[in-house]
Amino acid sequence: MTDLAERRGAETTVYQPAEDSGLLAEAAIAEATGRVLEVGTGSGWVAERIATADDSADVEVVASDVNPHACRQARERGLDVVRGSLLDPFRDGVFDTVAFNPPYLPTDPDNEWDDWMETALSGGRTGRELIEPFLDDVGRVLTPGGCVLLLVSSLTGYEAVIDRVEAAGFSHEVVREESYPFETLSILRLTQR
Repeated sequence: MTDLAERRGAETTVYQPAEDSGLLAEAAIAEATGRVLEVGTGSGWVAERIATADDSADVEVVASDVNPHACRQARERGLDVVRGSLLDPFRDGVFDTVAFNPPYLPTDPDNEWDDWMETALSGGRTGRELIEPFLDDVGRVLTPGGCVLLLVSSLTGYEAVIDRVEAAGFSHEVVREESYPFETLSILRLTQR
């Protein structure tokens, strides 16, 4: 069992569930089928919700994160975890569903902290620094007919994300959405055209 001091250290280096996590989990439980990958799993909370949902018998969940502390926390939840950046560790055509809550906060490079929480939160200058390469590559790991569940914040430039989605060859629909005083969060369901 992890001692309290070690656990506190992990909680300051691993993204813990928040409103965006809950929204993605709701969508994934309703939409995910087959072999599911959650990219950027953080604590593993969303992946665990997918794996333990009432109708999850036909779902196999894999979680990934670049952060070794996040991988350890997700493994502690009993998840199959791969450490790696975005989709790099995965073969072509192996997932029926890919879920991603990307780091999306626009961040001035001069104000970045250079630590694991910054990695979990910062989407670079536009907020789309990881969304764009993810969209460019995610079609490669999908099975025919597979789908992507992507969380998008209004802070990242919603229309710019939609333009990139379409340029990457995906159709899209909003399957969940919540508004807050400072942003609107949307879960897009993407399918290849």
